[in-house]
Amino acid sequence: MKRAAFGLLLALAGVSALAQARHQPPAYEVPGGDARRGRELMGDFGCGNCHAIPGIRGARGNVGPPLTRIGDRVFVAGVLRNTPENLMRWLQHPQQVVPGNGMPEMGITEPQARDIASYLYTLR
Repeated sequence: MKRAAFGLLLALAGVSALAQARHQPPAYEVPGGDARRGRELMGDFGCGNCHAIPGIRGARGNVGPPLTRIGDRVFVAGVLRNTPENLMRWLQHPQQVVPGNGMPEMGITEPQARDIASYLYTLR
């Protein structure tokens, strides 16, 4: 009986650790990214027309999801793990990731995506 209880205790500890790991917010920095420039680019691209974005003047759109705390989210677009590479991929080619979704292809270059992702990861 003690052995079974010990085994159950170990199993519960493992499940608890796994659950905590799944809910840990990503803590990413994007190598070579400039968050200040990314913030400017989000204004230039008009991201606030569709999204509510902290730190972007007038960004109160409600077509897309609010980007509040996107730096803490586990997924991007509901399908990609929230990693710098995936966030940059989504920013550059949202229609390839989820065809027919509401986010248009904006012509964002890789350096621009790197900067925008850097800014988005400051939103925690």
